[in-house]
Amino acid sequence: MSFGFVDEHRHIWPVRTICAVLEVSASGYYAWRRRPESRRSLENRDLLKDIRSAHAESGGCYGAPRIHAVLRAAGRCAGRHRIARLMRLAGLRGLAAIPRGVRTTDSRHDYPIAPNRLRRNFTASAPNQVWLADLTYIRTGEGWLFLAALIDMHTRKVVGWSMRETLHASIALEALEMAIKRQRPAPGLIQHSDRGIQYAADEYRQALAAAKITPSMSRKGNCLDNAPMESFFHTLKVERVHHRAYATRDEARRDLFAYIEGFYNSRRLHSAIGYRSPADMERMTA
Repeated sequence: MSFGFVDEHRHIWPVRTICAVLEVSASGYYAWRRRPESRRSLENRDLLKDIRSAHAESGGCYGAPRIHAVLRAAGRCAGRHRIARLMRLAGLRGLAAIPRGVRTTDSRHDYPIAPNRLRRNFTASAPNQVWLADLTYIRTGEGWLFLAALIDMHTRKVVGWSMRETLHASIALEALEMAIKRQRPAPGLIQHSDRGIQYAADEYRQALAAAKITPSMSRKGNCLDNAPMESFFHTLKVERVHHRAYATRDEARRDLFAYIEGFYNSRRLHSAIGYRSPADMERMTA
């Protein structure tokens, strides 16, 4: 495997330099080159091509577990540890997180607070039984762009979203209206959020009541009560936002739309739903 890495990169760096870094002998490498390539080595070379393709198709987001799921779905038989080893040697990895730093929840208001009906039970046996809602922020060269989103707990689909320059209550309402229009939920759906003013405001509560949606809210200052929503925003930032430099808010809007609708909802594999995409889950339950 080490000699294979040397051979793949010998046009970039001197062979002796690569061998020194990998702590293998250059003479051993040249002896290896003179031998016929083993069947295992040929298989690894072929497998690495598929790994690179799947990694590139994900925009560089996927690590070994999701690459393994992609290849398995395509009928490719290869163990996760083997894939992880090949990715490590090829310098391929999933994207890493960057710490957050802006507060988006303001619960200092006098609006009614709904009880915590979920109590961290984030399961749903069908679409449109439980939605989670929250807000986050995106840095651009023009200032902050705020994103409100709702996800369905059965499919993990982003059912509604909205982007604005401010955290006015209308941003959450627009995301809710999109979700209702898009999904047409039956009465009885539970929508869970934090205690932020955007979700407690009169207009928002009236919109929930009109759609016969039951509100639920986290306990004060307890982000784990809305953990899957926090996880979605973490994924969004790790896989896209933290690896972009948006000059304008419009540029950010276009890129976030492409990520949410063009990748996350339609193609991204989710471990919580058996490494399926939200679109696949929705088709399975249609």
